[in-house]
Amino acid sequence: MTVLALDTAATVCSIALVSDKGNWYTEIDAGLRHSELLLEAADALMKLKFAPRLQEVAAVACMKGPGSFTGLRIGFSAAKGLCLALAVPLLSFSTLDCAALPFRHWPGAVMPIIDAKKRRYFTALYQGGARRTEYLDKSAEDLALLAAEELRGGTERILLTGPDAAALYAALTGLLEPRLAAALHVDPNGKSGGAKALAALAKQSLSERGIQAIENEVFSGPLYLRKSDAVPPSPQPPAVL
Repeated sequence: MTVLALDTAATVCSIALVSDKGNWYTEIDAGLRHSELLLEAADALMKLKFAPRLQEVAAVACMKGPGSFTGLRIGFSAAKGLCLALAVPLLSFSTLDCAALPFRHWPGAVMPIIDAKKRRYFTALYQGGARRTEYLDKSAEDLALLAAEELRGGTERILLTGPDAAALYAALTGLLEPRLAAALHVDPNGKSGGAKALAALAKQSLSERGIQAIENEVFSGPLYLRKSDAVPPSPQPPAVL
């Protein structure tokens, strides 16, 4: 079974193609050019020697969010178009879940970090591959309190990963006492794309539930933990004079 995974949640655009033949992956530091490069890069990946072709794709996966509002919409639009053209199901998974997945054997807690702007961060707390908190939209000060509570409660170390882990690490080291700050670690590859983990979650879901049991998400949309600044305010009723 072949899965095509598209990750456009952050500045690095990544595509993974996973099948019984093998795995293929590419990523581009796309900046604001996801719409120009995504399908072109996916097409180039499927033209590689021995790689599955488009007609062999059994499901398409994309990032659900949180992440860039524009990037998530581009990913969903591309994935839905492919699913409708190929008559295959769409699966979507949390960007934070995908970022934490490679560290399910980390001996401590894992916090994927995505810049939420306005001096806040999207994150969640994971341990042993399981998410322990809801998805969070917090300030650095709030996350310093969360990290301190974890470390004082018996967690020996916390790994910060994801595209903005280094930025939060710099903030937390100034907010935590040195003993606690020393227990923080930063994933040096946190800015890398998440399409590999996205494809792995999609393959796992298909394996466990079967393609016929998968609820097609072709009419679903991104997970926004916060309203976009571009969303206009709700119209107000006219004043009664």
